[in-house]
Amino acid sequence: MAALDSVSIAILLGSLLVLAGILSSLIALRFGAPLLLVFLLVGMLAGEGGPGGLKFDDIGAAYTVGSIALALILFDGGLRTRFNTFRNVLAPSVMLATVGVLITTLITAPVAKYVLSIGWTQALLMGAVVASTDAAAVFFLINARGLRLRPRVRAVLEVESGTNDPFAVFLALLLVEMLLVGDQSWSRAAVTLTRDVVLGCIIGFAGGQVVTWVLNRLNLAQGLHAPFVAVSALVVFAFANALHSSGYLAVYLAGLVVGNQRTRAHNSVIVFLDAITWLAQIVMFVLLGLLAWPHRLADSFIGAVVVAVVLMLVARPVAVFLCLAPFRFQWREKMFISWVGLRGAVAIFLASIPMLVSLPTAYLFFDVAFVVVLLSLLVQGWSVALAARKLDISYTRAEPLPKRVELDLPGQLAREIVGYPVPPNSPYLRRGLIPNWARPTLVIRNEEILTPTEAAPVREGDYVYLLAPPEKAQSLDHFFVAMPSLPKPDPALLGDFFVPSTATLGALAEIYGLQVAADHTEVTLADYFTEYLGRVVKSGDVVVLGPIALLAHQVEGGRVVTVGLRLDEPEAPATWGGRVKAAWEKLKKTVG
Repeated sequence: MAALDSVSIAILLGSLLVLAGILSSLIALRFGAPLLLVFLLVGMLAGEGGPGGLKFDDIGAAYTVGSIALALILFDGGLRTRFNTFRNVLAPSVMLATVGVLITTLITAPVAKYVLSIGWTQALLMGAVVASTDAAAVFFLINARGLRLRPRVRAVLEVESGTNDPFAVFLALLLVEMLLVGDQSWSRAAVTLTRDVVLGCIIGFAGGQVVTWVLNRLNLAQGLHAPFVAVSALVVFAFANALHSSGYLAVYLAGLVVGNQRTRAHNSVIVFLDAITWLAQIVMFVLLGLLAWPHRLADSFIGAVVVAVVLMLVARPVAVFLCLAPFRFQWREKMFISWVGLRGAVAIFLASIPMLVSLPTAYLFFDVAFVVVLLSLLVQGWSVALAARKLDISYTRAEPLPKRVELDLPGQLAREIVGYPVPPNSPYLRRGLIPNWARPTLVIRNEEILTPTEAAPVREGDYVYLLAPPEKAQSLDHFFVAMPSLPKPDPALLGDFFVPSTATLGALAEIYGLQVAADHTEVTLADYFTEYLGRVVKSGDVVVLGPIALLAHQVEGGRVVTVGLRLDEPEAPATWGGRVKAAWEKLKKTVG
């Protein structure tokens, strides 16, 4: 009975710890603190070296939980990445994920050797442990801080953090092997790396295709689609690792394959993975916090702080600027990518490998990595929104997005039902705006179900349900936002949304399903006004972008600062130059 009681107590304590992490997240969100940092601190305070006094030293269990959590996080990241985005940033992301990790390691190693008084191989291992950015931290901060980054910058950060783990793991394992058995052949290491990457890509692509086929061909019981996808991701990860290839790369590519094909229960899979990756991150960070001893951290604290500062201010920026030099990135974009190189669970996870194989002074790697992660989340994580605004890489959402309901339609994959409450002053209510690929199907008013014809006109407080492609459902959010009322409406400014001129054409195309030339995706609205009009921009000028009219709302020094968007059929351009250009474009199309 005593054994059963101990199991029950362990379950109780573990559940309470996870609940503490979840509830503490409410406080963290209120003050803008990075939640992953909160989960680490909860585990640290509950551990044997903290006030909680809970003894936990099972490195194997922490390593297993960390592996499962990272596999799910990487799969979820791949699931949300579009193939077009992936292809557009593949070259710079791969440079950062390989050469960038190596440069970061080589710059950090001499500092670690000097401040920690360790050998060169140990110093290189220390550099490799903290060299890669963390997918969990990057994905979470990008999605949770209300930022809308420039599409190319966001894509580079996501793809880099999803693909740099394989190289970091390979480098760390190689250096651990050197410390255990002596020098290894670098040519053999290169062959091993190539084999891991190629085999990982094959297994990931094949695994994603199999998962898609099963989802669409087999009639799984209701509610089992999402658990099937999550468990399949772990199968792909474990199978790739069992064949001594890169499980991290395989599971990321599997998510990329599944997420870019039409599948059944797409929405339920996304919602389930949202929840399970959240839970996995909480459990992983709490366990890693339990392994940390505050008293032991103090022994290497100063050296770890020096390593963290060099990593944030020197190693990461140098790696980013060198790796992105061949590509057309602005200096502000490079600075922001440098600053968002967050360290997280991957560093602590890699630092647990020396403890698993019982290397001498193994706890030094764990302690230093823990301090580096704490400082990275505290300094970089807390300031990422500020850095995005100061560098003009993003703008914070001025209005909260509406609550969206998505319902799958059995028997087909092309459409789903998307539902919204109709708020006051929304573009849909105010002017009936809706994309041509979305079709209203029913309206609920006062608990009655009406057809769109019976419900016309739609009223505030109604619930509208539309048919839309699953991949475009999120774009409907912007038509059901409660927009602030203008104190003095100007009939010349017909804007339904107002955005800063630093937003890019690619960002608008992504939201509203527009067709923009590939070489124009990174052109800002301010530059587009100047290019389109061919003169100094004046307040009230109108230019056209497909079905959208862009209105110069606020202009300073001849450049537009705030742009209004009109989403219905645009009128002819308001200026003589604009009319001439529009006529010329129409003539070219007619002749062509």
